Order: sequence, then structure tokens, then C-alpha cells
Amino acid sequence: MVRITEDLVRRRAEHNNCEIFSLEEISLHQQEIEKLEHLDKWCRDLKILYLQNNLIPKIENVGKLKKLEYLNVALNNIERIENLEGCEELKKLDLTANFIGELSSVESLKYNIHLSELFLVGNPCAAFEGYRQFVVATLHQLKYLDSKEIERSERIQALQYYPEVKQKIREQEQAYLLKRAKEKEEAQRRMRERKDRKEKQMEAELGLDSPKSLQYKENHQTEGEGKQQMWRTVEDDEEYRRFWKEPAPYTPESRLETHRYIEEKRKAEDNIRGSKKKEKPLPTLVTAEGKVLNVNMPKLNFSLKDDEENNQFILDLAVYRHLDTSLLDVDVQPTYIRVMVKGKTFQLVLPEEVKPDSSSAKRSQTTGHLVVSMPKVKEVILAKQKLSTSVKPSNSNSVQKSTRSRQVEKLEVDPSKYSFPDVTKIIPEKERIGQGPIKLHPEKITETMESYVDFENNEVPPLI
Repeated sequence: MVRITEDLVRRRAEHNNCEIFSLEEISLHQQEIEKLEHLDKWCRDLKILYLQNNLIPKIENVGKLKKLEYLNVALNNIERIENLEGCEELKKLDLTANFIGELSSVESLKYNIHLSELFLVGNPCAAFEGYRQFVVATLHQLKYLDSKEIERSERIQALQYYPEVKQKIREQEQAYLLKRAKEKEEAQRRMRERKDRKEKQMEAELGLDSPKSLQYKENHQTEGEGKQQMWRTVEDDEEYRRFWKEPAPYTPESRLETHRYIEEKRKAEDNIRGSKKKEKPLPTLVTAEGKVLNVNMPKLNFSLKDDEENNQFILDLAVYRHLDTSLLDVDVQPTYIRVMVKGKTFQLVLPEEVKPDSSSAKRSQTTGHLVVSMPKVKEVILAKQKLSTSVKPSNSNSVQKSTRSRQVEKLEVDPSKYSFPDVTKIIPEKERIGQGPIKLHPEKITETMESYVDFENNEVPPLI
């Protein structure tokens, strides 16, 4: 039987930081709860309580909730309205689709003077003749019944015929109570038959384990297991079909029986799956040849950084932020690193050999990532380190000498002693006359031609 536990209430109080003493609203619907308890002690400040679609048979342990304004217990197994007198601030009560047959029990709501809305649709009492008139005349404070507003004329008319309607309701209640007694007897008979059928089935299964059948199983183990499993499946299917096809009255007992049957089937299927379930083979981390493999079973993002300045590798593994550090196990080897995250293996081969003894692992306080620093075995001496070791600040003379030694000596050349051809002036620049593109000047060409000694100017007469 499912009960209301403190752990359940705290999980449902996430919007209130899991604090239940100051809780004003809680939803416990569809939890298969079979008893209403503890809430009047743990949550005294409750104003809204949702308990629909459970298996609660009785309204109880809510009388101390003085601030309760809305109670929803629809789709349960409640047969009577009771124990709500202490809910002084109750304004809305939802009893939809229950099994309330004692309509006269609504008289207990007279003390809830703030009650303005009541839902009784889907109950056996809602089918009684004069049902609405009786409720309207009994509860003067009501404004809405089954989502329909109660008008002043309707209330006056209901009060006029109240004695006659009340007598009819009493007669119908007596007939319903006799019917309920028969339904309870029928439910008990059905339970006994089902129990006997189950015992016979168990005896039949135990009968299969006789010496001859055991010898047969040893000789034909595979075939026998297959046939037996097939026989059980067929038998279960027949029982399943018989259960759902067999007509059953709509009563609290049948609803509870259906729920328990579904639970039994679910547990049996879970047991079968558990027996069939094979253990998963362990992942291959190292091959038979000794080669280490890269494995990422938790499927986490990661990055491997080569920190050359500090001569180390830095692994940033994106571990879940709210994961407890006790669920992490880091193992650094010279050529690889292995991290166990909740039993799942993350393994990465390193490009170079590292020092496991000098490695360190930390968790980021902001992101929750796992940061592992792994110094390299091969030391790298940088140029800056050489210069720093060569400088020894013992005295001022040594500092001056070292600074002078670091200065680069340059070779100076006196241009007066040595003459070098000016490469830039090998080709003389042509003078540009005027704007625009360079033009050829015939005068200049003739001057250059006269300058040659061997040049002979033989004038050629023009062609006619």
C-alpha cells in the first residue's frame, strides 16, 4: 500500500525549496496513494491540496488544516463526505468521479460557511432523483454546484420542496446501501476465486519438476526451456484476456483489484526481464597486444591542451556540474589517463610520457569540470631560461659586462676610404617633360646621334 511519506512531500515541494512546514500548495496526484495521512501535522499552512487520481477510500486527517481553501480528491474511492468540519477556510471541494452514495453526508458541510463551490458529478448520488434540489436546500452557502450557478429562485423552490425531496433521497440511499453490500460480497467471491486459481497454477508449475521432468530437462535443456517459456506466455495471455474480458461492476473494490493486478503483472514482467538480462561485457580498454585504446563511455566533452610554457598536459573533462566528487576516480599512467565517472570509463592516450606522481586533479567551482594537470617527463629548456641563468647580479661591474656582452657589435665602414658603386644610379632616370605620358623628342635623338664620331649622315632624297 502506497502511503504519503516525508520524502514524497519534500520532492513535491521543490518550488518551496523542499521546505514543508511553510508549504501552501502541494500536488500529490497520480501517486497511487491509498491513505490520506500526515499532512495535517507536516503542512499546517496548506491552502491548496491536489490529491486527484489516487486510491484514497476515506477523507481523514485534514481537520487541522485551518487555512485550506481548495481540496481536490477527484477520481478516488471515497464513499462518504466527512471529517471536513475543521477546514474553516474551505471554499472549493472537488469530489468528481468518486463512489459517494450517501448523499445525506453533505450535511456535514454546513459548518464550512465559506464553501462556495462543490463538485459531485460522476458519483452514484448524482443520479438520485432530486439530487440537485437536496444539495441546494441543504447547503445555503453554496454558489455553484457542478460548475452551474445556483440562482435565488432555484434555492427558494428547493427549500419549498425540501421535506419531500429529503424523504426520496433517504429511500434511494437505502436501496443503494443494499446494492453496495451485494457488490462487496461479489468482490470477495471474485478475490477468493482468483486466489484459488493462482494457487492451482502454482501447483501445476511445481508438478512439472518431478524426477522424470527433471531428467527430460537435463537431456533437452534448450528445447525444454523454450517450450516452458512458450507455455507460460500462452497461459499468461489467456489469464490476461480473461481478466479484461470478464465483466466487473464499477466499484471501489474492482478499481483497487484492477490496480493491484496491473502492479503484479508489471512486477512479474520486471522479474522476467531481470532473469533474461545478461550482464554487459566489460569494455575493452587494452588490446591483447598491449595497445591502450581511447574510450568515452560517459560521452563527456573534453579537451587536451599542451601547455608548453609549463611543460605539461592539461585535460579538461566536462563532468556533470552537480555530480558528487566521490563518484569520480582518476588514474594517471605514464602514457594514458583513466577517469571513472559513476562507474563508466573515460580513457585517453597521451601524446607524450608524463609524470603520474606529479600530476594533480581539481574540480572547477563554477562549471564542475574536472581539470587534470600532468607534467611531461621530457624537460624542455627555453631560451628565456638560459638568459636568466647567465645573468648573475653579484655586483654592478658584472651587470655592466653582461649587458655589454649582450650588445651586438657592428662593422663600421668609412665611405671616404672605400668607394662602392651606387647601384641605384646605374640606370639614369629619364626626365619627364610636361604632364601625361612620356613622349619621344626628335631633337634629343639627333643630339645623341651627333655625339657619335663614326656616324655618317647621308641624306636620302624623298620618294616621289
